[in-house]
Amino acid sequence: MNTQVCTFMLGETLFGVDVSAVQEVLRPQAMTLVPLAPPVVRGLINLRGQIITAIDLRERLGLPPAVATVPGMNLVVRLPDEILSFLVDEVGEVMNLSEDQFEDTPVTLQGAISDVITGVYKLKDRLLLLLNVTAAAKLPAESN
Repeated sequence: MNTQVCTFMLGETLFGVDVSAVQEVLRPQAMTLVPLAPPVVRGLINLRGQIITAIDLRERLGLPPAVATVPGMNLVVRLPDEILSFLVDEVGEVMNLSEDQFEDTPVTLQGAISDVITGVYKLKDRLLLLLNVTAAAKLPAESN
């Protein structure tokens, strides 16, 4: 059985999310800052009248900030009870991946990334880390 994933980059790392969770992909949007919000909450965006929380996925995963020349993209995802935007460096393509390419999360993966990755796909020249959008949407204070 094949799985379709929408790919995106954070630095040099390739990630993917199940395409069924993706609502849309947007260029950088105007954001309203939220006073006293945790650092992972970059702000709120207005998506055709719907207010959506924008989560900085680099901050959430403990990665260094993006260089200023990377404008970033909004990967808008649907969760059971809300819609969120993950800020990513760049959105790639939709890939069809087969079950035989999938492996469990490596034990060598440590930190915040290991909490939100459900496994990896072996591609021809690299690995794709499969992101659990529900786990990634939980703010670090919520996971205690």
